[in-house]
Amino acid sequence: MQKMLPLISNVYRLGNASKNVGARMVLSSRFFTDFTPQASFDIKKCELHRLEAGPSETAVLTREQGLQYYRTMQTMRRMELKADQLYKQKIIRGFCHLYDGQEACAMGIEAGINPTDHLITAYRAHGYTFTRGVSVREIMAELTGRRGGVAKGKGGSMHMYAKHFYGGNGIVGAQGQIFESFNMAALWKLPCIFICENNKFGMGTSVERSSASTDYFKRGDYIPGIKVDGMDVLCVREAIKFAADYCRAGKGPIVMELETYRYHGHSMSDPGVSYRSREEIQEVRSKSDPITMLKERILSNNMASVEEIKEIEVDIRKVIEDAAQFAISDPEPPLDELCNHIFANDLPMEVRGTNPWVKLKSVS
Repeated sequence: MQKMLPLISNVYRLGNASKNVGARMVLSSRFFTDFTPQASFDIKKCELHRLEAGPSETAVLTREQGLQYYRTMQTMRRMELKADQLYKQKIIRGFCHLYDGQEACAMGIEAGINPTDHLITAYRAHGYTFTRGVSVREIMAELTGRRGGVAKGKGGSMHMYAKHFYGGNGIVGAQGQIFESFNMAALWKLPCIFICENNKFGMGTSVERSSASTDYFKRGDYIPGIKVDGMDVLCVREAIKFAADYCRAGKGPIVMELETYRYHGHSMSDPGVSYRSREEIQEVRSKSDPITMLKERILSNNMASVEEIKEIEVDIRKVIEDAAQFAISDPEPPLDELCNHIFANDLPMEVRGTNPWVKLKSVS
C-alpha cells in the first residue's frame, strides 16, 4: 500500500482548457507532430546535508508537461496581479500575501508528489490552493469574501482549503515549534518533507541580517537536507521526487530549502522597496524569472510555437477576468451563516454571540 506523504512548507485543477482547444488548433498551420515531444535539460546541482547522493542533475520535460506547467504558473502569476489590483481598489480587504515570483516552488512540488499526498503551507497560500485543485473563481471569491469562495467567504486570503490541503497558516516554522517537530519526526521516522521557501526576506528583514547561518537546509541537524534552486520548476520537481522517494522508503523526514524570491512586499501593506531597491527586484525578474525560464526552454527546444504560447496567455487572461467579475458580483454570505461549520457532521447548535443575549445558530 502506498504511503501518503505529508509536506510542511514554510512558507491542482487547471482551468477548463477544453473549451478553447479548437481556437488554439487553428492559430497555426503547424501540426503537433512538428514539435519536439520531449527534451532533456541539465539542472543546477543541489547542495546536500547528511546525504551521500542527491536529486538528478538532468530533468526530462515532455511537451505536455511543459505546457501544463506554463499554464499553471502563468495562471498563478496573473491571479496574484489581479488580486493586487483589487486590493488597491479596496475590493479585497484585510491581510493579503502575494506569491508572484515563487511560482516554480508550488508547481514543482505538485509535479513531484501525488494528489493524495498531504500538504500544509503558510499564509502565502493562493498558489498552493490553485495547484491543489481549487478554481481561480473560488480563490478570487474567497479573497473578496463572497459566498462562492472556497471557504464560503469566511476564510479570506490565508484560510483556503482543499482535499489533502490544510490551508494557509501563520508563523509556520516558528523556532520552538519547528525544532520540536524535527525531533518528533526523526524519532518516529515520519515520511515528512519540511520545506523552507527562502524568498530572501522575513517580512522586511533580509536573511543575512536575521540569521547567523543562512543554510536553512542544515537546520534539521540530524535530519538530511537539500538546498534547491527554487526559481527553476524542473529543479524543484526533481528534488521533490527525490525527497518523496526517500520518505516513502521509510528513511524518515528530510528538510528542503528552496531558494526563491518574492516580487511583492511581505503583504499588501508593505510596498517592498524600503529594505531593497527596485533595481534588485528588476534584476531578478530579468535574469531568474521562473515563468520566463520555462517559456524559453519550451520555445528554444521547439516544444511549442510562439502562437500557441500566446493563445494560452490570452486564455488565462479571460479566466482571470471572468473570476474577478464573479468575485465582485457574487453576494456576501448572510449573517445567519456566520457560525456554520464549526463542527463537521453535527446536529444544529446554538452559539453565543458578542454578548449572552445574542444567539446564533451553527449548522454543519
